[in-house]
Amino acid sequence: MSVELIVSSPKALCLIGGAPIEKTDISAVFHHVEAFIGVDGGANHLISAKIHPAAVIGDLDSLSDQARALFADLLHHVPEQSTTDFEKALTRVAAPLILALGFTGGRMDHTLSVLNVMVRFSDRAIVLIDKDDVCFVVPRGVTTFHAPQGMRISIMPLAPATVTVSGVQWSFENMLMTPAGFTSPSNAALGGAVTIQTADPVLVTLPRALLETALTAAVRAG
Repeated sequence: MSVELIVSSPKALCLIGGAPIEKTDISAVFHHVEAFIGVDGGANHLISAKIHPAAVIGDLDSLSDQARALFADLLHHVPEQSTTDFEKALTRVAAPLILALGFTGGRMDHTLSVLNVMVRFSDRAIVLIDKDDVCFVVPRGVTTFHAPQGMRISIMPLAPATVTVSGVQWSFENMLMTPAGFTSPSNAALGGAVTIQTADPVLVTLPRALLETALTAAVRAG
């Protein structure tokens, strides 16, 4: 089913969700993006940060009265309930890179649904950010990025995938990774290039300190 494109940009965009975030979380990504999109209650965070969004998208059931009034001309109500607000927003914006902030740290089912969307849209370059971590989906093929020695590299399958990883403390080759089987949640970089070759999408999580690394890797992966 085709949907209306609401925001299109040749540069990165940031989706702001309603899960708990700090003002410093937004300021940390500010110079990486051209504009912010409030995703339902995420627009409330933008008021606190004094940011005027390009749009507010979602079923709008978590939007404060203040945000509803302040951003009245920017509201895009998507009432159907077969998709999450994250998916509603993602499918209605176009950009070479999407940063997603405020989608973890709240309800676990919401976080799991975000990961579900990320793997289903693994052709999009999306980086999920919170106060501790950044994560992105590596699609089929080879992705390489650099990380300092000892830096945490977590590789988790969101579906069965045959994966080869090098440049980490516990490397492996042609291993079948599954959510209920083999995973690599707390690996560590040897220092230098980390290469991931996979037949199906896998989720890579890095410490927040490697935000720029994740942004670059996600675009190359996408």
